[in-house]
Amino acid sequence: MIRQATSSDLSHILVIYAHARRFMAEHGNPTQWGNARPTEADISARIARNELFVLEDSDGIHGVFAFILGEDPTYHVIENGQWLSDAPYGTIHAVASDGSIHGFLTQIVMYCLQTIRHLRIDTHPDNLSMQKALAKNGYTFCGKITLCSGSEAGDPRFAYQKILN
Repeated sequence: MIRQATSSDLSHILVIYAHARRFMAEHGNPTQWGNARPTEADISARIARNELFVLEDSDGIHGVFAFILGEDPTYHVIENGQWLSDAPYGTIHAVASDGSIHGFLTQIVMYCLQTIRHLRIDTHPDNLSMQKALAKNGYTFCGKITLCSGSEAGDPRFAYQKILN
C-alpha cells in the first residue's frame, strides 16, 4: 500500500535512504546522493508539504518517494532533446527502497498515474539501475537537465517523461 508519509515515519525513511545510498555507491553511482542526501531537513520539509509517500505492508515501510504536482523549475531548460508535452505534469523524485520489494517503481508510477496522466522524472547519468527501470516502465528519455536548487544545484541529470494516453 502507498500512503502519504508522516513525521512518525522519519526514522524508517532515514534507514531506507541510507540503504539506497549504499546500493547506489556499490553499483557505480556514489555521487548522486553522496553520504547524506536527501538530508533529514529535506525529508521533513517534504513530509510537511505532503509531498512524501511511503510503500508499506504488514512488515513495515519498504520504500519512499516524493510526488509533486505542478511545474518544476529544474525542468524549464532541457538540452539535447525536448519534452514530449508541456501539459500539466507530476514529478517523481527521491525514489528509494530497502531492496525487499521488486517492482517498486512500477507501483509508484501506477499510483501517480491515478492522479495525473503526465509524469516526469530525472536521474543521475551514473544511475544505470534507475535508467533501466524507467525504460521498463515506459518512460521516454527526453534530454539532459541541470538541477537548479538545493545542495545538488548545478548537477546534470537525464530527464524522462511518461504520458498515459
